[in-house]
Amino acid sequence: MGRAELLERKMSAQDPSDLWSRSDGDAELLQDLGWYHGNLTRHAAEALLLSNGQDGSYLLRDSSEHTGQYSLSVRAKDSVKHFHVEYTGYSFKFGFNEYSSLKDFIKHFANQPLVGSETGTLIVLKHPYPRKVEEPSIYESVRVHTAMQTGRTESDLVPTAPSLGTKEGYLTKQGGLVKTWKTRWFTLHRNELKYFKDQMSPEPIRILDLTECSAVQFDYSQERVNCFCLVFPFRTFYLCAKTGVEADEWIKILRWKMSQIRKQLDQGEGTIRSRSFIFK
Repeated sequence: MGRAELLERKMSAQDPSDLWSRSDGDAELLQDLGWYHGNLTRHAAEALLLSNGQDGSYLLRDSSEHTGQYSLSVRAKDSVKHFHVEYTGYSFKFGFNEYSSLKDFIKHFANQPLVGSETGTLIVLKHPYPRKVEEPSIYESVRVHTAMQTGRTESDLVPTAPSLGTKEGYLTKQGGLVKTWKTRWFTLHRNELKYFKDQMSPEPIRILDLTECSAVQFDYSQERVNCFCLVFPFRTFYLCAKTGVEADEWIKILRWKMSQIRKQLDQGEGTIRSRSFIFK
């Protein structure tokens, strides 16, 4: 008997209204879905798909925001997009479709569906990313191990990592010297906002370092709608999205990036202050 038949039999033996609840039997049912990653966080999903996945790789995970709901994380070139999968109690809603059973939901993905986001990105869901991956049991031998006398203490061991929130899409940008508007392809990855002539261009026209950005906000000074601006010491960049929702999404993730940058800077300054106090 194949894995798909086993999954179908387990599903038919259970009440459909209980399919994705949190009982032990349902947890076992979900484990049969090889690309369901349980309580994998958004950060870990992005790190996994960006490092090991490819364009069109995807995985299903528990929603970080809503208990009992799910998120589909999808790699689109150099970014990862996250979509809600809603469980209503008797069906599953994804995009414009509703599925009456887990079997129908899985069958939909077997047909490699095309997903389009509001940013204009089209993604064919081709590669379910497996939860279990074979790993080599190989370890390096330690040949050198010595303590460096740096004066650091356990209070200096503050774990930090660059934020992985990513986004991409077309925006209309105002020129710096000549105030004309041109459509450019933008990508946000780590602390860099890059813009390209178009989606197929291999090299960016410019890379903006968000550690130098002081503010991101809606802008109403232009004779256009859905505009926002990024304020840098050397220039203010004016950008416009196709819709207000899309502009709001860009503002939210850019502000979130900047808040993460400030947190890391504050942690670094706190470490320096505590160290200077010790050595006074």
